[in-house]
Amino acid sequence: MSKVSNKTKIATALVGALALAGSNLVIADPLSDVQKADSKIHAEAATSQKKVDKYFDQAQDMVFEYGSVADERESLKSYNDYVAGLVADQEATMKLIQDDINGVDTLRQGVVPLMFKMVDALEQFIALDLPFNTETRVARVNNLKDLLNSAEVTLAEKYRLILDAYSIEREYGGFIAVKTGQLQLDGKEVLVDFFNLGRVALYAQSLDGKSAWMYNDETKEWDQLEDSYLREITKGIRIARKQGAPDLFSLPIPAAEAAQ
Repeated sequence: MSKVSNKTKIATALVGALALAGSNLVIADPLSDVQKADSKIHAEAATSQKKVDKYFDQAQDMVFEYGSVADERESLKSYNDYVAGLVADQEATMKLIQDDINGVDTLRQGVVPLMFKMVDALEQFIALDLPFNTETRVARVNNLKDLLNSAEVTLAEKYRLILDAYSIEREYGGFIAVKTGQLQLDGKEVLVDFFNLGRVALYAQSLDGKSAWMYNDETKEWDQLEDSYLREITKGIRIARKQGAPDLFSLPIPAAEAAQ
């Protein structure tokens, strides 16, 4: 009876030990799962943090890029406003130019008749003036007439040449000059020095210095000067040729009424 009880106790003890061991195994498995879950959570948290850091960096880049774009937009707006002002000014200038172009035809209609009148007036003036440099002056007028009827010369160039001719004629009024040429006297040709005192008077002296004449604008003839003027006219001729120092000389001149 007692032996059975001891065996039973031993068996019971073995069963108890096995039960205790099984209990430890059951307790150990949930702990391992918790550790694994914790590790997984930490790993996922680290991954999430990396994503958060990445998105934050991207957001910062976008903020910086937005600031740059905003600054560029303001710069472009200022530039566009400046260009718009230039365009408006150019358009206003183009309008003025176009208005001038539109008025060219009207201007041409007024200038062309004026130029013909100017050339005709110059021709008449030369015909009525003292007969000096006559061939050159008449040739200049004839050339202007040909230019007025030429399509190869611009209107501006024609007008400029007419003004040049007037300028040359104006300068004749304040010069003294000597030119050798032929003088017609009583059907004979006499070789003389023509002496100009601007448009005040025109004289001629024979090359031998023994005779001198003054042009009479009223009669269109040459009046012989007294011998007392020979020396004076010789002095004037030498001064005009720069063969003598500037000096006073005395010669008769036409009355003011006759000069007109």
